[in-house]
Amino acid sequence: MRARYGVPLKVTAVGAAVGAAGLAYAAGFEARSFRLRRVTVPVLPHGARPLRVLQVSDIHMVCGQRKKRAWLQSLAGLRPDFVVNTGDNLSDPDAVPEVLDALGPLMEFPGVYVFGSNDYYGPKLRNPARYLLEKVQGKHGLNGNAPAVGVVHNPWEPMRDAFDEAGWLDLSNTRGRLKLEGMELAFTGLDDPHIKRDRYAEVQGGPETGADLSIGVVHAPYLRSLDAFTADGYPLILAGHTHGGQLCIPFYGALVTNCDLDTDRVKGLSTHTVGDQRAYLHVSAGCGTNRYTPVRFACPPEATLLTLAPKA
Repeated sequence: MRARYGVPLKVTAVGAAVGAAGLAYAAGFEARSFRLRRVTVPVLPHGARPLRVLQVSDIHMVCGQRKKRAWLQSLAGLRPDFVVNTGDNLSDPDAVPEVLDALGPLMEFPGVYVFGSNDYYGPKLRNPARYLLEKVQGKHGLNGNAPAVGVVHNPWEPMRDAFDEAGWLDLSNTRGRLKLEGMELAFTGLDDPHIKRDRYAEVQGGPETGADLSIGVVHAPYLRSLDAFTADGYPLILAGHTHGGQLCIPFYGALVTNCDLDTDRVKGLSTHTVGDQRAYLHVSAGCGTNRYTPVRFACPPEATLLTLAPKA
């Protein structure tokens, strides 16, 4: 017997089996195959001691994710000089206690944070093909799309309060400073551009005088934010949001970034240039997924240990 349109049933069965195996790998193995990326960025003044920065992003915690919680807790063993959390901690309105449990050991270190859209709002079930369609149409987040309607409002305030109580600096459209063993770091942060909460006019003005290093922090690496930070002279920008593309093609890479950043810079260290100004940009691929698409392919979940080194 042959399948309709002349396709042999055996071929159809093999294709279905391969697809099922790929889905099982993407959901059952790779989405839980947590990795640590290590990157060196030459941005410190000459003669400064290197600093180790742990960036965590896009945790998208769902209740019951014990392996993810244990892995995040284990990162405290790296003993970073400070932690940067670039948002989207939640994918379940009931998971705030589990986020705080997972990040508890890291909250013993100095840190800064911004929130992403999934900290404020619960995810909605979407056809993944819509990300490709929106890329073609030039629509990303609320940049061209209608505002979200009927969304779940997440209880982000207790998470904010716990971060603040631990001494982490809230960088939502504001500035902050950390003093670390004789060095002073200045940070300028934005609330999430993906849902148009960014207000760069409130923090513009460039790096602060007297600081050894100024860093821009934002959840979603939209070009308007990267352009603003870079034009103002920030040497380093840290972001998340993209999930590294999440579903990538081996030997090709990501198809989408879920923002207007190009896919060549969907994750890892790159540069951003505006006129004669250039900044290093690090985009974390994050360690979670939307609860409705709990799969990753050719894009393992990650955190990043950045070593900030003196300029060459």
